[in-house]
Amino acid sequence: MNVPKIIHGEKYSDERGRLFFNNNFDVSPVKRIYFIENNSTEYIRGWTGHKIEQRWFTASKGVFIIKLIEIDNWENPSKNSEILEFELSSEKLDILYMPSGYVSAIRAKEENSKLLVMVNYSLGEINDEYRFPSDYFENIL
Repeated sequence: MNVPKIIHGEKYSDERGRLFFNNNFDVSPVKRIYFIENNSTEYIRGWTGHKIEQRWFTASKGVFIIKLIEIDNWENPSKNSEILEFELSSEKLDILYMPSGYVSAIRAKEENSKLLVMVNYSLGEINDEYRFPSDYFENIL
């Protein structure tokens, strides 16, 4: 079973500067990428999810809190579902894997943070987006 997980990145420093890398991330399923920049640290982008699509997230600037919920029923999900919480920082090239069947809520923890999102389907290739109000689940951000 696919479960959300952090694919840990690393960094190396010497007199030339710093190198951030993630040799454990297989990019072969990725078909498109985009960036998210929230308007403020108070804004919560979510809950949005996919039955089929998979996502990978990494902070390219700043810090993000990402919460994930596995959806038990797409028409009427449980409001008290378990919420998994992850923190991504641009200080490491950690990548959060979100398998299909989950929704996410994303909040920038620092101003001007930028999140890179990678997806395994091209835009318009499938119709697989589900949205729930940010206060739908009992344990919101």
